[in-house]
Amino acid sequence: MKFGLFGLNMHPCVAPEAIAAVARAAEDAGLDSFWGGEHIALPDPPATTSPMPPHTVFVDLCATIAFAAAHTRTLRFGTGIMILPLRNPVVLAKQLASIDVISGGRLIFGVGISNIECEYKAVGMPYDHKGKRAEEAIAVMKALWSMERAAFRGRFFSLEGVRAEPRPIQKPAPPIIFGGKTAYAFSRTARLGDGWFGYGLDLTTTASSISGIQAACRKYQRSFDQIEISITPKIYPSPDLAQEYAQLGVARLIISPRARDVGDMLRAVEQVGRELVGKA
Repeated sequence: MKFGLFGLNMHPCVAPEAIAAVARAAEDAGLDSFWGGEHIALPDPPATTSPMPPHTVFVDLCATIAFAAAHTRTLRFGTGIMILPLRNPVVLAKQLASIDVISGGRLIFGVGISNIECEYKAVGMPYDHKGKRAEEAIAVMKALWSMERAAFRGRFFSLEGVRAEPRPIQKPAPPIIFGGKTAYAFSRTARLGDGWFGYGLDLTTTASSISGIQAACRKYQRSFDQIEISITPKIYPSPDLAQEYAQLGVARLIISPRARDVGDMLRAVEQVGRELVGKA
């Protein structure tokens, strides 16, 4: 069982000193990864689909990972998740490849879709067919990362005869992790993903989600063993609870502390290292 930490780019890790201190502490405690989430723009006043208040701070994930990587040596960094359909895939391919190079191959690319329509409007992206556009975007990015002269022709994106450097250190691409608890998300995971990430899940919901991914793997003739399952548990896990997650097929628990300040985050990291790392 691997253990990660959530909160890379959110309160209380929004100042450079805090991000660096918590990242170093996570690495020293034996955690394998540090994860952050995002929304580029939230509705103000809040909408019914909004998961959090509009004043919530999300430091840009690309900038934060590049900064935190400079203060660590082995810790991996995950986007959990990055809303892919809000972005131009050619630009994002350049950003993520650069991060993978700068970090020495420590990027985990977690992908989500989002159901906040005003966020799409704010960046000038269409809200319809966002799942299909995300799948095409991944194909575009893989082409740029792996082909001598990238070429792709789809419904939403097309390119040919171009090259974008640098290429990621991780070959053929950084691990691609999907979020979401729908049949569509499970299908994308089975067809295109290296892993799946579920946030705030208890054992029952985790088991149900894993069952859905396993069914999708059977449908598309993909081995479930090729899918790395990461879960942020609903409650702080004891070693025994961590073992129960592992028995379901979970490979990584990503702990999300309820931290009021950096001190709380550092104490949470120390607790994970002391109570869970190497014991579950």
